Amino acid sequence: MSKQRIMKRNSFRIIAYSIIAVLLVSAIGFTLCNSSVAPISESVVTPNGESVYAPVDVDMKLEKVGDHSWYVQGKAGIATDNAGFISNAGVIVTDEGVVIFDGLGSPSLANKLVGKIKKITDKPIVKVVVSHYHADHIYGLQVFKELGAEIIAPDGVYEYIDSEGASSRLEERRLSLDPWVNDQTVVVTPDRIVDKSEDFTLGGIKFTLSFIGKAHSDGDLTLYVENDRVLFTGDLIFEGRVPFLGSSDTKHWLATLEKMESQNPHAIVPGHGPWAKDPKAITLTRKYLAFMREKMGAAVEELIDFDEAYNAIDWSEYEKLPAFEEANRKNAFQVYLSMEAEGS
Repeated sequence: MSKQRIMKRNSFRIIAYSIIAVLLVSAIGFTLCNSSVAPISESVVTPNGESVYAPVDVDMKLEKVGDHSWYVQGKAGIATDNAGFISNAGVIVTDEGVVIFDGLGSPSLANKLVGKIKKITDKPIVKVVVSHYHADHIYGLQVFKELGAEIIAPDGVYEYIDSEGASSRLEERRLSLDPWVNDQTVVVTPDRIVDKSEDFTLGGIKFTLSFIGKAHSDGDLTLYVENDRVLFTGDLIFEGRVPFLGSSDTKHWLATLEKMESQNPHAIVPGHGPWAKDPKAITLTRKYLAFMREKMGAAVEELIDFDEAYNAIDWSEYEKLPAFEEANRKNAFQVYLSMEAEGS
């Protein structure tokens, strides 16, 4: 073969390889720009290098409510609003490690919180106290578990964990909150179950775990930081939105809130909504439960059909609150049925 023909063939090869390279680069760029998952360089990897969580673009700010106590506040709304960031989480920093209260609604949100915590302390996350097992508070637990934290939860949570509802809820959130909740998201089981109130001390900070039992959920727990006089309540308190009642025991829940109002914490951090400096933070949830039980109780006693009773009630005090349309009628029906059971 002549030298001229060889040079010509090599020229054709160079041109072909150049065209292929350009096409490959363009394809990769298109994929990264249009994918719902960020490029690897923007993803966050846990210390063991095994889990990568999709970045979540929500406003999350650590707000200080005591010398050692912080919290992040989710946005008021239904479960899939704001990339699932609708619930609160607490952060207590001690000399021996960090205690978290509640795990948020996705691994991505929990991972974002870990990044926020690293900006205020280099202490490890050693414990996570879970107020109750509902989806918007637990899907982030796997992030803290991977970091070596002990997961502490109230007795009663296995009623949820072992239920068909827990499985179906996770499947639904894998669709509605993709990519932040996905096939790698799991319901983490607790390392320790609490079935009575107890105290513990960590890094010079005294904590009180109050076991509430079945109230908002099948098992509820609050955390009191004695040094700061800060009370983390979970969903026993909703501030700024209509509470979610689910399968709650509203009678016990209401009695619990009435007791809380007689205490004197410096700060109360609810499961949803802003923190408050006095027991007035309890008022919305307490009044809502009392109103529901009064109206539905009267309907049950007078043998009035639910639809008729519901339509006759003046809901004006609550109808402008976030989540009213999505939650109120379901809440009322749940209370109607439970009060029928109470009277039977």
